[in-house]
Amino acid sequence: MDESDERRVLTWTEDGAERSAPWRSESGAAPPRRVVVADDETRADDAYRLACEGTALLWRGDFQNARQLLQAMTRRADRPPRRRRAKAEPSQVQAFHLYRQARAQRARTLGMLLIAFEPGHVIPLRRAPDVRQSCTEAYGPDDEPYVASLRELLGVIGAHEWREKGVRVEALGGDRIHPHYGVFSPVRGEYVDLVAEAPLPAGAVAYDVGTGTGVLAAVLARRGVGRVVATDQDPRALACARENLARLDLADRVEVVEADLFPPGRAALIVCNPPWVPARPSSPLEHAVFDPDGRMLLGFLGGLAEHLAPGGEGWLILSDLAEHLGLRTRADLLAAFAAAGLDVVDRLDVKPRHPRASDATDPLHAARAAEVTSLWRLTPAHAD
Repeated sequence: MDESDERRVLTWTEDGAERSAPWRSESGAAPPRRVVVADDETRADDAYRLACEGTALLWRGDFQNARQLLQAMTRRADRPPRRRRAKAEPSQVQAFHLYRQARAQRARTLGMLLIAFEPGHVIPLRRAPDVRQSCTEAYGPDDEPYVASLRELLGVIGAHEWREKGVRVEALGGDRIHPHYGVFSPVRGEYVDLVAEAPLPAGAVAYDVGTGTGVLAAVLARRGVGRVVATDQDPRALACARENLARLDLADRVEVVEADLFPPGRAALIVCNPPWVPARPSSPLEHAVFDPDGRMLLGFLGGLAEHLAPGGEGWLILSDLAEHLGLRTRADLLAAFAAAGLDVVDRLDVKPRHPRASDATDPLHAARAAEVTSLWRLTPAHAD
């Protein structure tokens, strides 16, 4: 067993014997070093204290009681902090980093309640649900036992329910997109509406760079684009997009290919909705939101001109939330356009409709309330 394998194994002592099992964490968290066995007699205050100290609790009681314990721990984690001596208000960028630190600590603490699985994603606990389908969708088949956090398992179950139900997309005439686990869901429909409303340039081919669920590729095909090539480098996203496009009867008009940004060739229209926040993701599942150093954004801008057909346009769909958080300025964005040899033809704006935009208790409320999502229509500089 090499060092990487050791980091993926959880060890603990139970009934006087040392035990171990593979550790599974989609967030990339290392297995806890200290583990105690917990059951229906474990008090919420004791569980929360141990979790805060970095000790995980391997659950051996009733499954529904474990869910109730996690809810009790969550209430404790979400208690308002005690008032301290007044300090100067943090800047927006400081507030953003403090918020992310607090969320990361909360996730680590609540991730300390663990569930052991038998081969085939079976939970050997009283009143445990059948999670075989949910876990197979998220993790793939597994014929070995393993241990994972209950909080992650509940996320897997919730993702399965969203996948079954789907998300209604008005720009597709009310048809539904079914997101897979780990693939960004189009619940924020305003960016989809922008793609549905912007004037299409003349041409028979479009690229959807970083397609995710395939929703933007589907909108373009429904708008009459003859051929769409949708790219992504995440296997989950590729499988999700192919399934959605087949469900929408668009598989013959949209080709889904694995690529880091652009496919070979040129297109009359190239669309990209990159992660909006130039910060480092704390887990693999955050890559749809956080783009370290703006890698995807700058990569799209830098390669756009050489992949556009004559007279073509690039559509960049981007929230200005990063600007309101102090992580990027409008001048930075415009300079990136200029450095890539791009002119702005037009910009379509829309205010977000998600609940956080009006939640005054959100630590980032000022930035979210001011947020605008834009579709930037870009062409190579000096193009006719």
